[in-house]
Amino acid sequence: MGLEFIDHFNDWAHTYDKTVVGLDKEYKAVFQNYENILHEVAEHSEGTVLEFGPGTGNLTKQLLSKGHDVYAVEPSIKMMEKAKEKLPDQVFYKGDFLNFPDFDKPIHTIVSTYAFHHLTDAEKDQALAKYSRLLPEGGKIVFADTMFEDEVKKQEILNDAKKNQFYHLLEDLKTEYYPLKKTMAKLFSKNGFQVSFKQLNDFVWLMVAKKRHLE
Repeated sequence: MGLEFIDHFNDWAHTYDKTVVGLDKEYKAVFQNYENILHEVAEHSEGTVLEFGPGTGNLTKQLLSKGHDVYAVEPSIKMMEKAKEKLPDQVFYKGDFLNFPDFDKPIHTIVSTYAFHHLTDAEKDQALAKYSRLLPEGGKIVFADTMFEDEVKKQEILNDAKKNQFYHLLEDLKTEYYPLKKTMAKLFSKNGFQVSFKQLNDFVWLMVAKKRHLE
């Protein structure tokens, strides 16, 4: 799972919570409506939740407040340390989208925010296939993640980042694996999910995917 970015995750752990509230102008648009984004994911979650990439624990906290049992799987030790400061009673498991422990309880919902784009398209496909086997019929995947609506919008966003001299953001847009919306639709369908999309800001889309009945 995008472990080539692990140093970036560790470095960002110290400033992540300041970034998500808009204090870093370069990433302000990426995290616009951040609290609402977390709320949307939590509202669509059901039952026992498997969370990938909890980061500093912001979504985990919301899920716990709604009474969910949460298995939180995080690849970054530094991020995990920050999350534990907020949620000392919560267990965080070392792992990633493709490599994670077996859990005692059946999983009903798989969630993630701002993380799935760190996988290549081939890895995204592998992950969704794995989740299709893990989830029961009607089980859900709820992701809020960065993606491009289409090639035209992708170029507009790249041009805007360059125009504004947001060079760290521009580097992220070019080196991380932001998918096209149509690619995500295809991957979900291929792996047995019916998915809906809702745009939450210029960068982030809510994806709610439900496992179909397989005949």
